[in-house]
Amino acid sequence: MTRIAVLGAGKIGEALLAGLLAAGRSPGDLVFTERHPERSAELTARLGVAGVDVAAAAAHAEIVVIAVKPQDVVPVLAELAGVVRPGTLVVSLCAGVPLAVVEGALPAGTAAVRVMPNTPMLVGEAMSALSGGAHSSEEQLAAVEEMLRAVGRVVRVPESQQDAVTALSGSGPAYFFFLVEAMIDAGILLGLPRAVAADLIVQSAFGAALMLRESDDHPVILREAVTSPAGTTIAAIRELEKHGVRAALIAAIEAARDRSVELGRAAAGR
Repeated sequence: MTRIAVLGAGKIGEALLAGLLAAGRSPGDLVFTERHPERSAELTARLGVAGVDVAAAAAHAEIVVIAVKPQDVVPVLAELAGVVRPGTLVVSLCAGVPLAVVEGALPAGTAAVRVMPNTPMLVGEAMSALSGGAHSSEEQLAAVEEMLRAVGRVVRVPESQQDAVTALSGSGPAYFFFLVEAMIDAGILLGLPRAVAADLIVQSAFGAALMLRESDDHPVILREAVTSPAGTTIAAIRELEKHGVRAALIAAIEAARDRSVELGRAAAGR
């Protein structure tokens, strides 16, 4: 099987390793890098995957996954550039970082793919979007899709859409957490114990998400099915519209898109 190295073993890097192992990958086909020795030793003990330096990772792998914060990607690329082998595929999970930055830092002709995952990768339910670079082949894109399916779902998009993806699904879980937090507070305000309010809302969110994924109906249809004439739900919807919740969400996602663009420019030194 394809050997994979994950540069950066934070939450996303660890989740990818754990997902690949759960999907049947051998620990011997995987390595990772981690700058904190204690963290590296703990992961090796728990996952059975070796922690190595960047040079050893590049020598081991056919796919090198960069899973560091955007502000840390330039030094990692500089280190990788001196040791990456011809034919290696480099996959960037760094939010906002354009493929031009990755390809420009690596030896000419190096194949690269840009991916925007999200934190539900931690429970095997990520939504990831990938974009191929100038030198990535169809076979390599398919290999990245196979890798990402071990931790959730995956779609292909043009790189020009990646900043929008970052704003919508990359940051998306935080919007749902924010909404659930507010709804739990509302339950407490209405006199429910916090634990009961949390259980009611989390299960409602889980069930609603399943309905959205498994139904062919538009969200409007699903929402209207709950909204009886002169009932409680329409009264709540009226208040949400009155307070501009829909417009606020759209503006928030636009702001996240703009920040993704800024991060890309900073990584490119512009």
